[in-house]
Amino acid sequence: MAPDASPPPKPPASEGAPGAPRPLPSAEEFVQVQASPQFGELRRTHRGFAFPLTVAFVLWYLAYVLLSNYADGFMDTKVVGNVNVALILGLAQFLTTFLIAWWYSHRAAARLDPKAEAIKSRMEGGA
Repeated sequence: MAPDASPPPKPPASEGAPGAPRPLPSAEEFVQVQASPQFGELRRTHRGFAFPLTVAFVLWYLAYVLLSNYADGFMDTKVVGNVNVALILGLAQFLTTFLIAWWYSHRAAARLDPKAEAIKSRMEGGA
């Protein structure tokens, strides 16, 4: 078989057969779900956590950049040996990035994923 040849077509599955693909929801069904209280609650839960945390992190990052540019004396302050404030704050940027990602992952698994799964199963006809 040539590497650029497409695989042979699969025979169509009967509509009611187990494992057969379900038809995709219509645009109207998506609009209905988007207007539902459950979707609104999912969106509020996500935004209530993600937006403030994003703003806080961007402010923290900008503070580091501004300190690096305009507070040379402060950032050059030695803490231990050749380790200065700038290095500590720079490494703290990485630490906070990983902590935020971890925190978001755990919070999403606990609060967002169950709500999203309920909406998904309703859209797929399971509920």
